[in-house]
Amino acid sequence: MKKFRKVLDGLTTSSPAGVGGSSSCASAAGTPTAGPSPREIDVAETLTSESFQICKTVRHGFPCQPTALAFDPVQKLLAIGSRSGGVRILGRPGVDCYCQHESGAAVLQLQFLINEGALVTACADDTLHLWNLRQKRPAILHSLKFNRERITFCHLPFQSKWLYVGTERGNTHIANIESFILSGYVIMWNKAIELATKTHPGPVVHLSDSPKDEGKLLIGFESGTVVMWDLRAKKADFRIHYDEAIHSVSWHHEGKQFMCSHSDGSLTVWNLRNTARPVQVTFPHGKTQRDGRKESCKPILKVEYKMSRNSSEPFVIFSGGLSYDKASRRPTLTIMHGKAITVLEMDHPIVEFMVLCDTPYPNEVQEPYAAVVLLEKDLVVVDLTQSNFPIFENPYPMDIHESPVTCTAYFADCPPDIIPVLYSIGAKHKKTGYSHKEWPVSGGTWTLGSQTYPEIILTGHADGTIKFWDATAMTLQMLYKLKTSKVFEKPKAVEGGRGAELGEEDPYAVQMLSWCPHSRLLCVVGISANLILYRFSKHDANTNITVLEVRLQCEVEEVISPSDTENTPCLSDPSGHSPQPPPSPRSNTPDSARDSIPCLKVKDRTIRMPPGYQAELVVQLLWVDGEPPQPITSLDINSAYGLLALGNCNGLAVVDYIQRTVLLCMSTLELYGAADPFQRLTRSPRKSRQSTPGLTELSDNQVSMDAERSKSPTSVPYPSSLHNDHRSQGDTLSSLRPSHYSPVFYLLDNVKGPGRKLSLPTDLKTDLDHVNGHCTSSSSQACAAGRARGPGGPEGPRLARRGPGRPPFRKAQSAACMEISLPVSSHAEGYASRRAMLQQLHGVSMYSHDEHHATSYCWSERESRENSFSRSRSSSVSSIDRDTKEAVTALQFGESYGRKTDALPTPCLWVGTSLGLVLLIPMSIPTDDQERQEEPVTMAPTGTVLMLKGSVLRFGFLDLRGAVISAPYEVWRDPNAQEDPERPRKRKLVNFSPSSSQENCGEGHLAVVCSERQAVVFLMPAQVCLHVHNITEASFVLRADLVSFCNSVCLACFCANGHVMTLSLPSLRPLLDVNYLPLTDMRIARTFCFTNGGQALYLSSPTEIQRITYSQEMCDNLQDLLGELFTPIETPEAQNRGFLKGFFGGNTQTFDREELFGEAAAGKASRSLAQHIPGQAGMEGMKAAAGGAVGELARARIALDERGQRLGELEERTALLMTSAETFSKHAHELMLKCKDKKWYQF
Repeated sequence: MKKFRKVLDGLTTSSPAGVGGSSSCASAAGTPTAGPSPREIDVAETLTSESFQICKTVRHGFPCQPTALAFDPVQKLLAIGSRSGGVRILGRPGVDCYCQHESGAAVLQLQFLINEGALVTACADDTLHLWNLRQKRPAILHSLKFNRERITFCHLPFQSKWLYVGTERGNTHIANIESFILSGYVIMWNKAIELATKTHPGPVVHLSDSPKDEGKLLIGFESGTVVMWDLRAKKADFRIHYDEAIHSVSWHHEGKQFMCSHSDGSLTVWNLRNTARPVQVTFPHGKTQRDGRKESCKPILKVEYKMSRNSSEPFVIFSGGLSYDKASRRPTLTIMHGKAITVLEMDHPIVEFMVLCDTPYPNEVQEPYAAVVLLEKDLVVVDLTQSNFPIFENPYPMDIHESPVTCTAYFADCPPDIIPVLYSIGAKHKKTGYSHKEWPVSGGTWTLGSQTYPEIILTGHADGTIKFWDATAMTLQMLYKLKTSKVFEKPKAVEGGRGAELGEEDPYAVQMLSWCPHSRLLCVVGISANLILYRFSKHDANTNITVLEVRLQCEVEEVISPSDTENTPCLSDPSGHSPQPPPSPRSNTPDSARDSIPCLKVKDRTIRMPPGYQAELVVQLLWVDGEPPQPITSLDINSAYGLLALGNCNGLAVVDYIQRTVLLCMSTLELYGAADPFQRLTRSPRKSRQSTPGLTELSDNQVSMDAERSKSPTSVPYPSSLHNDHRSQGDTLSSLRPSHYSPVFYLLDNVKGPGRKLSLPTDLKTDLDHVNGHCTSSSSQACAAGRARGPGGPEGPRLARRGPGRPPFRKAQSAACMEISLPVSSHAEGYASRRAMLQQLHGVSMYSHDEHHATSYCWSERESRENSFSRSRSSSVSSIDRDTKEAVTALQFGESYGRKTDALPTPCLWVGTSLGLVLLIPMSIPTDDQERQEEPVTMAPTGTVLMLKGSVLRFGFLDLRGAVISAPYEVWRDPNAQEDPERPRKRKLVNFSPSSSQENCGEGHLAVVCSERQAVVFLMPAQVCLHVHNITEASFVLRADLVSFCNSVCLACFCANGHVMTLSLPSLRPLLDVNYLPLTDMRIARTFCFTNGGQALYLSSPTEIQRITYSQEMCDNLQDLLGELFTPIETPEAQNRGFLKGFFGGNTQTFDREELFGEAAAGKASRSLAQHIPGQAGMEGMKAAAGGAVGELARARIALDERGQRLGELEERTALLMTSAETFSKHAHELMLKCKDKKWYQF
């Protein structure tokens, strides 16, 4: 046992000013309090740095921006390439592998080595890669980089080791797959075309060998030229010239004719006996006009020409070809079978499609059974064996992005009964009409690993839906889908088209989730400042939804007075643009007169709710005097207490959802009372000037240096008058020095000047959600304690920010589509990037003060001053006012000590703010069920204040042995189940009473508080700091969680600079610090979350969820958790063509490619043409085991398994042959006995 000794005597607290002047943590601000006597806290910390290793585990979802598709008909594996250089390999459910090219170049084409366990990828950087799929984590074996030519098309014949590579210059090269070396045999474009041709034929768009003769190669050029090249004779057999450009070519399996698709929407069929003109020219979707001409059609990008044994009519399947007159039509896949033409409309543009056939041999009847269609945002598989062509039900989670993801939550080690219950409820709402056949992509093997425990992932979306996913054992399957928009009335088109604007935006977007798996309570925060409480029930119900309206908003006075400014928070302009022009006379819109009404209207009638999650309560923040409510930034719910708490930039509200009442609604300043640690100074009358038409302008507004240095980078006050000045703001803004404001919200300095542009693909006026308790401000109007300022008051009309009729909703900026593009510029590049990043992260927009004046203020100087706790102040600074906008960023219910004098823990609410302050609010909650329904819950702030650097993100509680103290909860019971009148049900609470908690509950506990900069461990109830660790100085923490890990607990942090860190508890000793994930966009910051068991996840692309682990044990066992891609399967034998068919139809001719393309016959290719690059030997997560004994044993075991399987198959085949021989002998003997006595004329 490792002992951590902390001597606490002599440790005292100073005055509130002294709190800010020390870099260490202090106890409650207020009167000096002596610390406890020296004592010893013995905690067994079993975690070491060797317990941690970070690596990716599995990726779920649809590949973002797909570009290529390939299928192995023997192994039944499907590969999808993407524009970012990723490759997803899919098999049966559970077999899902992600590979990434280090170059990040787009994947142009994929080619399986059929039944060989290998894959060839051609990338946009003109490099070929050979991937080994005979291992759970595929690796590149060879790469071939073309230096002088661009790759356009590749073709690998079945059971061949020579790859044909077409280039943009029209040349065809041949590469050896085994050695990845180019052959000296090259088909030059000028030799392929006729000498009389004066124009270049264009890039190679198609390569394929003849099904009848492997020595004949069909080369298709973009211009419309098709050449049949004789590989043995090294000359062209025939050349075809067509007027329209060629997009694809498909052979008939007999090798006598082929079909081409063209850019004019036509299909041509060519017979090898007569290549002068096509046998058939069809325009499948082109109608003949009155003047006899065909309608102009879109190009047919690809065509497949297949035959079936059961029908003499071919299958002709193609994409595109629609008439240009039908521009509104969706993308289509057309299936022509005989005279029947079926057009399948798709929801998204078609990227690629493939027809799946029974046989891998191109010279046999193909027998198509399915068509895989790769769309831009979906994967569809069509069943070709049924006349109505139904689609298969996709077993992969390809619909994560059905609506853009806005938030995520990850829960490991859930109660075992929750997943079956959610699945049974969700299965009732599944779509029907799918094909009854099994999913055709069934390759690989997958089994449940030894370390399996229930895991659930929740995703919130921009349309208000919430999806529950079963994430157990490295898989992902949707369990249940909830639509929060059903709680509200549909917006109507009133007030000048406001309904249309609402339809274009996302008023129902999910901003935050809080879910308790034990009590099955779900709390959902929407972007429209609403909170919905759901209870789970197995029965349907007809209920009315209770609505509580909360007026959580400050109000301003008409005239600025010295007493006004103590609570003058300043809001930001949601548009993120520069100050707007003076309001026009029509600026007094209905929005400016809205007061005490919510953003959305809840249904006020009885609603039938199906089984599942049923809405019980809606809490809505109200408009106040034309100002929309601020978005909710923090949330916590406790089922044992029957309370939920929410906070935003204005203050805190606590709701008793059992009695349906609001217990507390206070501004942040009111929570402090007399224990406010900041000196919130009054505004000097000499410094405020009255501007024209009543608008105030602040000419000299400086912020007190001590308060500035102690505040969080996520909470920066701005002078309210800056947003209300309708005149030129040059004088005012020039008087504001950059040091007045925190670097985080000093957002757009030097960004909008020449050559410095902030490019965002989504609206900057959003303030969708908050990450880890940061403030998201959405209004630019200042407000302060006092009476409301009317539209026609002394200060004149309000500034028009939204325009006439504009609703208060912002465009839901999904976590899936947020990216930042910052141009490279001068010294402030990193500074601007960080400002823009935080602007996107917190949803706060501030206009640039440096648009009107230049500054050379350095980020490093401001950062150092912000992080310092110096007490130096000047007399001029001390007399300047301070506008405080302090947001509630973290909330946590739990059993704790609200006062130092408490002997036993009581229910408390911990409140963290954006200024790094922590407040404790004790509560008195009746324990009896009947009293809980009737007696009120009392709560009042005690003035206990703790201080940290940076905005508070997370709370956690440990006992004195270092074990996690879980929050109390109520065991779930069905609210709609029938009750026995003789035995009324009672609430079953866990960890609620102090006697049922820790054995030594009277001795106190440890409180872990993590902010953007620090992690601190306090001893309660003494409220003294035991341990403190400065997590980061150059960056800030985005996400922090207390996670259970290897029978212990640690603090996991994710920083904005991409570092993943873990700290031991309670000593806060660094265990892991890895620069793992560069923060390239806000999507990662908004969706990154940790969970127990050493796992985490984030949205790696707009459509994919990436799961990672930071556990060394899980990294070691990762191979057992993943599925096997390659399975030893015997290659099917070629069909016997028969004597007559072979005699009259001609047998397929084969030739030795090695003899023709080998170095002995063709020589070596030029070294400058392509460069061979050896592949990497290892993979992420396997590097340590690959070279050691574990890797050798694993390979030996796999080899033995393969050998044993092959021996077993050989034995089975031998037994079948013996049985067949015995049967044949028996029948032959019977036939001999039957015919023995017959004469010749009797036959």
